[in-house]
Amino acid sequence: MSGIKQLAGQTVWYGLSNIGGRFLNYLTTPIITYLVGSRAGQAEMGTYQVLYVYIALLNIVFTYGFETAYFRFSNKEGISQRSLFQTAFTSHIISTVCFVLLISLFKVPIGNFIGVGGHYEYIIWCLTIIGFDTLCVIPLARLRKEGRPKKYAFVNLAGIAVYVLLTIYFLAVLPESAAKSTGWLHDWYSKQTKTGLLLKANIMQAIVTFALLFKEWRTLRFEFEKSLWRQLWRYSSPMIIGGLAGMVNEVIDRQMLEKLYNGSVQESKIQVAIYGYCYKLSIFITLFISAFKMAAEPFFFNKSQDKDAVKVYARVMKWFVITLAIAFLFTALFLDIWKFIVGPAYRGGIGVVPVLLAANLCLGVYYNLSIWYKLADKLRIGMYITLFGAAITFFGNYYFIPKFGYYACAWTTFTCYFIMMIICYKVGQKIFPIPYNVKKITAYLVAMLLLYFIHMGIGALTSILVIRVLAGMLLMGLFLLLVLFAEKKELERMPFIGGYVVKLMDKKSLA
Repeated sequence: MSGIKQLAGQTVWYGLSNIGGRFLNYLTTPIITYLVGSRAGQAEMGTYQVLYVYIALLNIVFTYGFETAYFRFSNKEGISQRSLFQTAFTSHIISTVCFVLLISLFKVPIGNFIGVGGHYEYIIWCLTIIGFDTLCVIPLARLRKEGRPKKYAFVNLAGIAVYVLLTIYFLAVLPESAAKSTGWLHDWYSKQTKTGLLLKANIMQAIVTFALLFKEWRTLRFEFEKSLWRQLWRYSSPMIIGGLAGMVNEVIDRQMLEKLYNGSVQESKIQVAIYGYCYKLSIFITLFISAFKMAAEPFFFNKSQDKDAVKVYARVMKWFVITLAIAFLFTALFLDIWKFIVGPAYRGGIGVVPVLLAANLCLGVYYNLSIWYKLADKLRIGMYITLFGAAITFFGNYYFIPKFGYYACAWTTFTCYFIMMIICYKVGQKIFPIPYNVKKITAYLVAMLLLYFIHMGIGALTSILVIRVLAGMLLMGLFLLLVLFAEKKELERMPFIGGYVVKLMDKKSLA
């Protein structure tokens, strides 16, 4: 139980960081979707979404798996923590400078391929974002390794707050100020695009985040231990291909939607914007997955030498699935309310949200399962699984986007993550068996889906918002009661909530 408490405590802090950060970041969703509702504005937001597809892909190349390698080797005997940090961070600095200079030479053909011809400066700005993000990776990993989630949370929240405030200023305040001005502000703003302004806000976020990590990277002495670097590279190199394939599964559907949608260029970009902003409504599952990943990776590696490690992993999985199921229902049952986060011009794709919630649930389970090949140093197997998922993503989107648009993107994403989850479980149980309580986990997922479909049936019978929301509250309560009764013994032993559970169950027994 102590291991679970430790993981839960760190997940709370990483969760606060991610929840707070995502909440701040999601403030930009209504701002952007309500203020940028014209077709031309929607098309620009489509371009913005596509640029972030490539930023996400290049982040994998720039970091080349050294974050996970840092955690893995920080627990090995004979490895100096100082040498590990210096070598990993120095490697990132050298490679980042080289990558930025090399890609900058080809900004024109790259810009033409992406579809930002005439705005080649976007490429330089994106490289600036990627560069600073990369330089933050090892210092942030150091915070996680040293168990300092409070500093980690502060750094991330501060950077995101800068981005949100600048977004509000650029889209809500600056246009009015520029309109009243007849001087340099008016002239400067007239040359700006909304995509460019949002990229500049993100550049400032990246710079502020890097500056706040000064205490973590000021000890850098550009020391480079070649033998250690080779070990890090041998461990992490499969993660480049696997990471790219994984990121392809997450974001390439936007780029393919833009290229393959059966419509004009502007309409294609609008579809990307609608899909991208509706995707953001799966926030509650992605929040917990992100927080869990931050805390779980160092926790699993640190716990790997304990005798009861596999039992802890199994219990973590059960509670992880319960939490994801609650997050799924919390979003899907109250989608009539959550839809107002996005502006009316972007709500046409609201139907993809439940599918994407289920897809991200499968992805979260896959992340939890994937610890076996990291602990067993079998990263190549993880790479093969992710590559197979990427193949599903490419073929599913290629064949179905022309006919079904962004619904093809959503269902392909679900299919990809579901199959990856099943394969990872089957292979893992043969190589690194972990005693997961499959029957109980499956029962929770079946109950979750059953409650959701009941709510869909109620929604088909009435369009009255109050009735639909009350039905959602009732169904959510039923799921929580199911968890309460099924996990009574474990809940009673947990800190903070244990006492409340005992009192609640005593009242029920008296009744």
